[in-house]
Amino acid sequence: MSKTIGVNQGIQGLLTLGTKVNWDEVDGDDFQRLMEDKDRQLGPQFTLFLKNGGKVMIGEPRIVKIDRSKPFDPAKFIGVGWTIWKGPANSDGLKGEEDQDKRSLALTEIDLTKVRFVDMLKSGGSVVNGEEKQKRLAKAGHLCLDVKIFQTLWENQVLIPALWKEPIGGNTRYIYFDGTKLRDPDGRRYVLCLCWAGRRWYWGYRWLGGEWDSFRPSAVLGE
Repeated sequence: MSKTIGVNQGIQGLLTLGTKVNWDEVDGDDFQRLMEDKDRQLGPQFTLFLKNGGKVMIGEPRIVKIDRSKPFDPAKFIGVGWTIWKGPANSDGLKGEEDQDKRSLALTEIDLTKVRFVDMLKSGGSVVNGEEKQKRLAKAGHLCLDVKIFQTLWENQVLIPALWKEPIGGNTRYIYFDGTKLRDPDGRRYVLCLCWAGRRWYWGYRWLGGEWDSFRPSAVLGE
């Protein structure tokens, strides 16, 4: 088991590191913008730098670790009254087994190069009902990524591949994590998504009772 360090030890380490930096080669304006960290990515990027043994990472990260010791908490992340759906889709969502893809929950790391996007539209079709889409995903045997993977990427946005930003047919790409179904305070079923818009990442959720089109694909794992 790896040894963790406390905040005080970390600060002392950063002070030591600061004495080894060639500050004459650092642009003052760039440094100021970095310290402002408007995109809130400095912390995650520096954490990756340290976890990589202090080596600069060339190219995008490929393998992402998923910490399963702290399960996703819908009420904390979204708001009071949100829970993981329990039982079948036609129930009240309060009793039974959580509606999550067990194969995804078993993953402690994922290879982002193996993530694919599927819309489950039939030939000639432009939309599909959200619940029908879930049935098609299950019938096809797709391993749908769950909300803990979503949370890991949201909290470490530097890990998200640039390819995921690309629009689909000129429309913003909404990437859904159907491996976990959520219940809102009114008893309706939803799934979470990530999307790139306005030069930053956003998260959202969509009701499974509505219509889904080609630019709202599901993130699945496969060759």
